[in-house]
Amino acid sequence: MNRIDLLFKRLQKAEEAALIPFITAGDPDMATTEALLEELEKAGADLIELGFPFSDPLADGPTIQAASQRSLRGGTTLEDVLDLVARFRTHSQIPIVIMGYYNPILQFGLARFAERAASSGVDGTIIPDLPLEEAGPWMREADAHGIANILFAAPTTPDTRLGRIASKTRGFLYYVSVTGITGGRTELPPDLLEGVRRAKGTTKRPVCVGFGISTPEQVSLLAPAADGIIVGSALIRVMERHIQADDTGYGSGPGLVEEAGAFVRSLKEATRHFQ
Repeated sequence: MNRIDLLFKRLQKAEEAALIPFITAGDPDMATTEALLEELEKAGADLIELGFPFSDPLADGPTIQAASQRSLRGGTTLEDVLDLVARFRTHSQIPIVIMGYYNPILQFGLARFAERAASSGVDGTIIPDLPLEEAGPWMREADAHGIANILFAAPTTPDTRLGRIASKTRGFLYYVSVTGITGGRTELPPDLLEGVRRAKGTTKRPVCVGFGISTPEQVSLLAPAADGIIVGSALIRVMERHIQADDTGYGSGPGLVEEAGAFVRSLKEATRHFQ
């Protein structure tokens, strides 16, 4: 049982949904990311989804694409992200899932990446462009090293396929709230709660909802039905108000870390739906 399993076991006893913020490593720079990890945990994040940048993030909307481009301009590599997790892990046990696209992992080498990620303290992976049918080689390496490979399901996923995905996912099932790309939305689909319940009926693993969630009110609506709620683009937009740019690249302006923490704190309060 790894840190993800232990987290959800604890939260289910407390009848509380997990708050899972997403940030991109290296956005706007690695020093800020390191400070953000500290602040998000302090603000109440239960699990952190840490992205590594890629030049063609197909599942991501403009906000996360821009974060990835800022990180790439700063020279962030997959190795840098693993080093960051290793440094953070020396004083924190919060579960960390890294999110990114398959090509950098494949280039790194599946066995080497699994070993390096596990030794750094990575608890899981989310790979948007690696469908179940092609995930076998990576999932074997991940399982062998105790890394949870988390799979996606969508509102359009047929019941038979949903059952197969639910049986193979590790850590939790990532339920995409809307078809399409990431990005905060003012309204969530009216049938989202029904879709979450349908997904929960297929698996004993936790079901976490992401894509488009941007306000405490939306979190509060979803918290009674979902085991966890993932917020990315809305958090990055809070950060963007404080990102500074010059000829040498991007950096953190005053208040970025503190405002990100305040936003996450407000989202976490909304997950305590029975309190």
